[in-house]
Amino acid sequence: MFVIPIYIEAGICGFESPAAQYTELGVSLDELLIKHPDATFIGIASGSSMQEVGIFEGDLLVVDRAEHAKDGDVIVANLNGLFVCKLLDKTNARLLSASPVYQPVNITPSDEFQLEGVVSLSIRMHRQSPELLSCMP
Repeated sequence: MFVIPIYIEAGICGFESPAAQYTELGVSLDELLIKHPDATFIGIASGSSMQEVGIFEGDLLVVDRAEHAKDGDVIVANLNGLFVCKLLDKTNARLLSASPVYQPVNITPSDEFQLEGVVSLSIRMHRQSPELLSCMP
């Protein structure tokens, strides 16, 4: 893979062609982004409750099952048969949305709860691929 080491600003400004002096790095994106490959999976975000932490509908979530979840981590969990992406409040046994529009969800002993992993990063898809669209409900 060729990596072009330039910083791109969102505003319009002049800079030389990115291909003028490209550098080839002997590293794959997997090696750069995934700490525990055997314990990592990728999911697709849906809904709007996590937009305030930068997770939007259709984003890819890289979820690491080997990371120890801490208070405030963005996690993926199975809550009563539904996969959810929320902020973890271990102290109060709650799942929090990043948006104040949504109420916290208390985890009770009667709930079926399984922590699936910690979201280590999200990837914004600016152009959805047909393969991903076919995976979405």
